[in-house]
Amino acid sequence: MEPTKLQEALNAVDWNANVNEFLTNHSLTEAVAQYNRRLAIWSKQLENADKGNPALSFIREMQVAGHYAAILASLALYKPAAAATRNVLETALYYTYFRTHLSELTTLVRNEDYFIHKSDIIEYHKLHTPNFKEFQSCFGLIGRLNKWYSRISSIIHGQIPGQWIQHKSIAEIKHKDENLQAVVNAFKEAEELVHNLLLCTVGVELWDSFSTTAKRQLISGLPGKTKDTLKLNSA
Repeated sequence: MEPTKLQEALNAVDWNANVNEFLTNHSLTEAVAQYNRRLAIWSKQLENADKGNPALSFIREMQVAGHYAAILASLALYKPAAAATRNVLETALYYTYFRTHLSELTTLVRNEDYFIHKSDIIEYHKLHTPNFKEFQSCFGLIGRLNKWYSRISSIIHGQIPGQWIQHKSIAEIKHKDENLQAVVNAFKEAEELVHNLLLCTVGVELWDSFSTTAKRQLISGLPGKTKDTLKLNSA
């Protein structure tokens, strides 16, 4: 594509109109804001409770990825929003592992050939995180996480052609209600998976360092039996 053609195509998209249309759907915008709000609560509490841990960079990226997902969804850039949404979950997973594996975190930074898979982190928690199997069963976490990750990855990698894409050219980028709802639903599921993952791992360990207000917000809506199993108090 010639530079002038690209400029014309980008200028042809009414980006402001896309954002304004997104904002008029109050139920969706409030939902996205709510999911990002809980990610922000987790981020703040972990920043305080795990202060100085280099792995907190993953938590900061998790929160930013949530922002990107909201921005991209508002612009009707649904497939890029899928990548940002998966990043929310991946960075949370990385944090739960690397926060106690700092030498491996150094290797990750220095050696571009080093990589750890999602499944490796799950297996680590099964073997080494106290009560993880029992805790995750309260949410059906592993099954839900694997199913969601597989589905969103198939969209990102184009394994299901046409998913979350409705335009044939840049100039045609605009909202489609069905796709927008799918994007928000996927973000909701990702945020819930992150919430459950953190509750079952680092959240349990650092819970006593969280503020009372944050505790109440984070366990709001959890069944009493689940709170008892995870031993999460609100005081």
